[in-house]
Amino acid sequence: MAHASYISASANRFSHVADTSTENLVAFGSSKFVALWSVDNENDYGVSNALPGHEAVVTCVRFIDDRTILSGDEKGTLLLWKRVDSQWSKVCAIKAHSKPISTITIFRNIVATGASDSVVKLWDIRRKDEGHEDWVRGLDFHQADREQQLVLASGSQDGNIRLWNIKPLASNPSPANPSPEGELADDLLDAFEASLGEVAEGEEGGKQISLKRHVLTTKSAGGTRQYSVTFDALLVGHEAGITSLRWRPNGQSKTIALLSTSTDSSVILWTPSSSLTQIKNGPSLWVNYQRFGDVGGQRLGGFVGGIWGSSGNDLLALGWSGGWRRWKCADSSKGAGSEVWNEVGAISGHSGPVKGLDWSPNGDYLISTGVDQTTRIHGGIPTSEPSAIASWHELSRPQIHGYDLLNVVFIDRLKFASIADEKVIRVFEAPRSFVEVLEHLKVSKFSDEEHARPAGASVPALGLSNKAVGEGTSQALEITELDVARRPFEGELASSTLWPEVEKIFGHGYESITLGISNSRKYIATACKATSAEHAVVRIYDTTSFRPFGQPLVGHTLTVTRIAFSPDDKLVLTVSRDQVAEFTPLAADKSHGRIIWDCAWSPDGSYFVTASRDKTVRVWRKAGEDPKAWAAVQTLKTPEAATSVAVSTTGPQLQTCLAVGLENGNILIYTAPPDIAPEWKHNLTIDSK
Repeated sequence: MAHASYISASANRFSHVADTSTENLVAFGSSKFVALWSVDNENDYGVSNALPGHEAVVTCVRFIDDRTILSGDEKGTLLLWKRVDSQWSKVCAIKAHSKPISTITIFRNIVATGASDSVVKLWDIRRKDEGHEDWVRGLDFHQADREQQLVLASGSQDGNIRLWNIKPLASNPSPANPSPEGELADDLLDAFEASLGEVAEGEEGGKQISLKRHVLTTKSAGGTRQYSVTFDALLVGHEAGITSLRWRPNGQSKTIALLSTSTDSSVILWTPSSSLTQIKNGPSLWVNYQRFGDVGGQRLGGFVGGIWGSSGNDLLALGWSGGWRRWKCADSSKGAGSEVWNEVGAISGHSGPVKGLDWSPNGDYLISTGVDQTTRIHGGIPTSEPSAIASWHELSRPQIHGYDLLNVVFIDRLKFASIADEKVIRVFEAPRSFVEVLEHLKVSKFSDEEHARPAGASVPALGLSNKAVGEGTSQALEITELDVARRPFEGELASSTLWPEVEKIFGHGYESITLGISNSRKYIATACKATSAEHAVVRIYDTTSFRPFGQPLVGHTLTVTRIAFSPDDKLVLTVSRDQVAEFTPLAADKSHGRIIWDCAWSPDGSYFVTASRDKTVRVWRKAGEDPKAWAAVQTLKTPEAATSVAVSTTGPQLQTCLAVGLENGNILIYTAPPDIAPEWKHNLTIDSK
């Protein structure tokens, strides 16, 4: 049975897309999945599971208890997840709102959901209630124990946080003789909603916050009950809109604290001022005793959400690009004044579809690129237990581009080429900081000559090209301050792990679409978008001089979708939107009924396979002695369109394996004996779920 060894997943760009259980299991939305991350795992394996079930992007996630998760999505659907033993499964789906759900909060057996349909709904066994007329940004309840009053924190786009005290008044068991206050009913609720934004004129023409006590009355068959809601405190400290609020769990810490995140790239912890906590009447005074993030808010989009770890000693915030940052407090039992927080490692991943993958020549690490306009390098870090598998994480973000990135290949283990939705092929070479980090983490080893390179790279203002930074510059000093004894944090990945761009390659008349490299790494081949034979050509470049090698390869009439060199680099296989497979420069064959997405050679070069949208995978072999004669010897039918394919050998008997990726996310594994004409048999399906 197949299982995932490494899941690279980023958080969706929503303020309430993550939550943590008392077991310190973090659940967060990643695309249409609910990803699970065990923060306290001693081997730091990162994301352990991704739960499918939503039909739209996940926007909100909340734990009801350690075995129950509630998640909402952009279609307004709520899903309930249950854990039985170690397996999570979907048990219930509710169409809760007509538009995307933006926030979920839970108090005892009451669930409140807010959405962009301007509706807040309260859910329990019996009822549903509706209220606000505008978008709800963030709400969170707090009650230290049943003897204390309930506090509601609300955050706003104006950058301010308000605290509201809610406490019950004397109840009236019988509605027979209701008091005048009891007759307020729904009109009072409407007045309360309007009063949340109520201000009074100050003596000098300014605005003052209203301290009026609001009374809410609820009615049921058993009588009426009244609650007073009073404004308690205004928290001012963020320079931009609030994105999320979370109260500290009632755990080991003695400090009452409120966590807030903002688009100003900061995370603030608020607590009551110790010198004023004895005041019994009037509003309380709160101070921001810890501030994390980036000074000046230079990170694009800031933080879109934050959560606490189960003990209250972990703080996790997710950024605009989906990456996580995590801070840990060693001891919070002595109060806010003695808390010392330090940033520790978290997880990261692409925030959009991944378009290109390639292993380094020695297989030590993996490079990926995607439409989130980033290139990322992932590597396995050995754990403290010799028998345990490596802990995989992102180790570098060498390219942050202004166009969607479509493919990437390693030229050698310290140099790669990438293409984007532009006419240029860009070549990058690793800086010294990358070499030092991978050596200290024992991911790979490098020679002394490979250490002699620039410290790092930076992107000039309004530029797209990474420039090498010289020794002694401010950028170089920032890079040299990286702690190479640990993997880079999210903030460092986004700013201090860029690779210098060393070459640009031009040639195509339209935007690049695919990229291939020879097995010797001496040649790269590229193709661009094309609607005619004039542009449906493949250009080959020497990787030493980056000049054209020979003439462009012609034959196709529409866009070439994949390029593959034969194992001996004597043949180039190309497939296209014109449904033709070209065996450059020998022959062509049109046997698929629809676009051919991918192709791959066998390890010995005796055959190759093609994958098509027509739901077939074809195996091709030479037909006789004529080198131009190739024929399809076997056709494998797939349940969905085949979009990718790969061939390899495995095991002591060199059994051949064929992997086929499908449009629905499933992967089919076929096996065949190592003979001259293998017959492929379906062996395994790796389900996307």
